Amino acid sequence: MGRRWAARLSLAAGVAALLVLVVFGGLVSLVLMGVGWAGLALSAAGVWWMLTHTGRIRVLAVLLLVAVPLAVLALYAAAGLLWVVLVSLGLWALAVFAGRAALVEDAPPAMPEHPARRPERPFLIMNPRSGGGKVTKFRLAERARALGAEVVVLDPDRPQDVAQLAREAVRRGADLLGVAGGDGTQALVAGVAVAHDLPFVVISAGTRNHFALDLGLDRKNPARCLEALTDGVELRVDLGYLRAGGPEEPEEPAEPSTEVVFVNSASFGVYAEVVQSPAYRDDKVRTILEMLPDLLAQESGARLSVRGDGPVLDAPQAVLVSNNPYQRGDSAGLGRRERLDTGELGVLGVHVGSAAEAAELLLRGGQQGRGLTETTAREVVVDADAPVIPVGVDGEALTLPTPVRCRLAPGALRVRVPRHRPGVRLGAPPMDWRRVRRLALTMGRAAAGRGPA
Repeated sequence: MGRRWAARLSLAAGVAALLVLVVFGGLVSLVLMGVGWAGLALSAAGVWWMLTHTGRIRVLAVLLLVAVPLAVLALYAAAGLLWVVLVSLGLWALAVFAGRAALVEDAPPAMPEHPARRPERPFLIMNPRSGGGKVTKFRLAERARALGAEVVVLDPDRPQDVAQLAREAVRRGADLLGVAGGDGTQALVAGVAVAHDLPFVVISAGTRNHFALDLGLDRKNPARCLEALTDGVELRVDLGYLRAGGPEEPEEPAEPSTEVVFVNSASFGVYAEVVQSPAYRDDKVRTILEMLPDLLAQESGARLSVRGDGPVLDAPQAVLVSNNPYQRGDSAGLGRRERLDTGELGVLGVHVGSAAEAAELLLRGGQQGRGLTETTAREVVVDADAPVIPVGVDGEALTLPTPVRCRLAPGALRVRVPRHRPGVRLGAPPMDWRRVRRLALTMGRAAAGRGPA
């Protein structure tokens, strides 16, 4: 019922947005709306020119980004229709919001939960620098020790091998491993947990906590994650692995210790190249602006080739391989994954070769189309015309010999989570006017007893 009315609201608001233009502005307002869309496309082209050029062309592109919106607003004001356009845009935004809400289907079945006994010798590693000091702020070490856990708080001034710390704890008899820190640290210790078939606890003390988000954990209060030690259930989730170099089909499976583990994603291409620069940490914006022109034009960096279950992606500028696909429409991999146990990698390839393609990508809202390839695969091979390529693995910058093979170990990681937790909240899917219209009309007829057309 709620979805039907949301779809009806979406259609009504969309129609109202057009009627406001026609009734109060007539033909002139429609022309000005077309000018607005043209201005948006030109602004997107300006962004592309700014990123792919230096010197005078970049300066002109910045001026274009400033001048175009001001010129469009000036035209609206001169015609006395600025308020009409703003009201119409507001109604259009409502239509899109309601339409996306209507398209949210029932949540997919949750990942199965398995009973879990209370660990006797849990071992936790905590990074005091992660998340701006959440370990200290929430007194995580003290709380964990009070629950019987052995806790190692990393020394910020002395690099430590967290995987080795975990292996030593296993030799001492640890029956559970856990991390309070970023996703890169989570992945390292998760690999040890899988190798020894031990449960693993995620404590959301990092900055972004993408893995914790997709497990349905509380990211605002990481102390709640410690409830997994006393009243927890177990989820079986997939774990990603990268194997660098080597033959196409090795005679024996690679040892886990020779592979790089990831819980979220591995990125190749532009982003991975930029974060490898020594200047990136000191001045991110300047480094990005200096490196992007050559990287996007593929005048520097490696030329990639990606093979999966579908067609080969030739020379993409950026590739994201994720542990399970991100929700449809979240092309940047910044949102959520519906499940972590599908056994499939998500693959996103980006190749934008012109200002027109950049504008189209922006106007389509980042949905699949020219310049963007989104698919899934059981295994992905990333090759290049260079013997070594940079890779961003769960936010950590690495360099690996080519080809790089990405795979999943289905259900390999036993994640212990609190029995009572916020859960996974799915975002709204991309707008699809045909589906919204069908949903509003078909469900209306079904409710009236006439059935679908």
